[in-house]
Amino acid sequence: MQEKFMKEALKEAEKAYKKLEVPVGAVIVKDGKIIARGHNQKETKTDTTKHAEIIAIQKASKKLKAWRLLDCEMYVTLEPCAMCAGAIINSRIKKVYIGTKDNKTGAVGSVLNLFEDFTFNHKVESEIGLMQDECEKILKQFFKELRLSKNV
Repeated sequence: MQEKFMKEALKEAEKAYKKLEVPVGAVIVKDGKIIARGHNQKETKTDTTKHAEIIAIQKASKKLKAWRLLDCEMYVTLEPCAMCAGAIINSRIKKVYIGTKDNKTGAVGSVLNLFEDFTFNHKVESEIGLMQDECEKILKQFFKELRLSKNV
């Protein structure tokens, strides 16, 4: 079941890829059903906050008519940054399944761990490495193509 939802997050990452955005996708699940989707749109919307996780949280909150996303899980292809990890904590998401680490800006264990190293009012569970190869592949391909296009 978990792979099914990560595959949906990867579909969101592909949408970002096609828009020349860093290919990160996220879905939020409640009671075994996807209630929200998001993919990076920083470049498209010229907005620093338009990360996949933030967009998915906003959509889930709208759907549930609540800012507390209790009993919800997030599936995201890349480890959340500090902004997104903070939003996940504040939205009360129960658990986050992460495809691959982000060694440059990851805030769920790579650079720092907002979920475990600090005492916040809400504790988020996390699991890193779900469909890691597939999640890494789309990112590596994107950045390879980006570097090639800049060398032309």
